[in-house]
Amino acid sequence: MKSSHILAAVFVALPAICFAQKPLFTAPLGVQTYSFRKSMAIDVAKTLDTIKMMGFKEIEGGPGKLSPEEFRRLCTERGLTIPSTGAGYEELVSDPKAVADRARALGSKFVMVAWIPHERGKFSLENAKKAVSDFNAAGKILRENDITFCYHVHGYEFQPYGKGTLMDYLINETDPRYVSFEMDIMWVHFGGGDPVALLKKYGNRWKLMHLKDLRKGTPKDLTGGTSEDNDVPLGTGELDIPAILKAARKARIQHYFIEDESRLVTQQIP
Repeated sequence: MKSSHILAAVFVALPAICFAQKPLFTAPLGVQTYSFRKSMAIDVAKTLDTIKMMGFKEIEGGPGKLSPEEFRRLCTERGLTIPSTGAGYEELVSDPKAVADRARALGSKFVMVAWIPHERGKFSLENAKKAVSDFNAAGKILRENDITFCYHVHGYEFQPYGKGTLMDYLINETDPRYVSFEMDIMWVHFGGGDPVALLKKYGNRWKLMHLKDLRKGTPKDLTGGTSEDNDVPLGTGELDIPAILKAARKARIQHYFIEDESRLVTQQIP
């Protein structure tokens, strides 16, 4: 299925949208390889074949047990590029230069970290302060190596703080020269955040986006975790996808990645 067909399928279940004025997507649509984590662990090449057959041209992901050079070669053979890759918090802090080197070997321009270490459900100001310091320091080194660092929001950051939340604190206290953000719209919503309001408020601090939807009626909390069965096809869950995409376009999101953590990934993404 071609990516244009994927976009059309995304909106079949949505309210009517006027496409005649401005397209909702003005940046590439890719896929997060975590969606295929089970098959990736068995056969990387065949999984990349599946991604290619779905019509995608971009992925966000890493080489796993392969070298960055080998993983990039496999992607290139299939017409896939890797504009963004991931890193663990600890490796980013301990050796940001190595993280930058791996990203460059993959051909990536972005590196994202998806989790700040903390006691589950108890993300604190102290956790946020440490993250701000670590992100500013590591992000500077990545910037010096022509890589943009993005923190991937996971929902637990919406603990109340001052007149806002710890999410506001993370954005306001990090240096915009060195730290940007990736919005996972489902996790933002799950943690009590408003994706549209945050896109409008912080504009181009958001560089990347994970497209994901949440089963209607799912209980929400500040743990940053829920059953994988609560991932549903885009447009069939709780999130207002058209409104989010319109706000994302105005914020100039540079790359979108569909991510599906369910066991039905090959049914739900196409």
